[in-house]
Amino acid sequence: MPIKIPSTLPAFDVLTREGVMVMDEDQAARQDIRPLKIGLLNLMPKKIQTENQFARLIGATPLQIELSLIRMSEHQTRNTAAAHMESFYRPFNEVAASGEKYDGLIITGAPIEHLPFEEVTYWDELREVFDWTQSHVQSTFGVCWGGMAMINHFHGVRKHMLQAKAFGCFRHRNMAPASPYLRGFSDDCVIPVSRWTEMKQSEIDAAPGLITLLASDEVGPALVEDPGHRALYIFNHFEYDSDTLKQEYDRDVASGTPINVPLNYYPDDDPARTPLNRWRSHAHLLYGNWINQIYQSTPFDMDAIGT
Repeated sequence: MPIKIPSTLPAFDVLTREGVMVMDEDQAARQDIRPLKIGLLNLMPKKIQTENQFARLIGATPLQIELSLIRMSEHQTRNTAAAHMESFYRPFNEVAASGEKYDGLIITGAPIEHLPFEEVTYWDELREVFDWTQSHVQSTFGVCWGGMAMINHFHGVRKHMLQAKAFGCFRHRNMAPASPYLRGFSDDCVIPVSRWTEMKQSEIDAAPGLITLLASDEVGPALVEDPGHRALYIFNHFEYDSDTLKQEYDRDVASGTPINVPLNYYPDDDPARTPLNRWRSHAHLLYGNWINQIYQSTPFDMDAIGT
């Protein structure tokens, strides 16, 4: 089944060209089923790129998905046209006031790792989002900084600055092969990593109820399940396009920012060569498994979510 998004959203044409099944609202209305309602709280500056990445993953499942785009209420983006934001995004305060509920919510990362959580301008509202998920969302997926912020809010697990940026593609071990979120996963997999901070496994282990599903000897824990809060936290970037790390590397080189060549990304670590995508299949597995778990657990009557 396809993902339901407005036909005027840029992702509609992008996914159609890639062969991902998409439908507009008129087509969806003619199908006598309830689509899964998935929200994307997009904290990234490049909104459209991030929309495409997550829509691609959740749109590849056999279920009909209705994607809703959400932004922080007062925070303004300078990297995406105001007309796009006005047309496709709703502020969180409006969503919360409506009382509507979601089967799933993705909270993205944000390029603000260097700031203590309390110094982020929208931290108080983001904490409201986290608490709101417990009564209005069946399952929440916190990604990179979004996952770090959420695990900190609910469990006090801290983020720690790294001496050098973790940057490249790193092998991760499958720590819980029986987990339904890792159904079909190999014993290890490659995940793109791009961050200046880390979460420590010892602190995650000390927090009651948390289960580490994927971890790396080089860059630490990557995917953590939090059953008590119906949440997953991933600190790395399965959603990245093939050239996302290249874009980040080229940007820093062009600006004169010190940056290492992303490890294990370019063939022979040569940035003159075309990078290889070695994580796409596991990315689709993870997000497909997440959608399937939501489908298996969410009530048909959405009013029953969070009760």
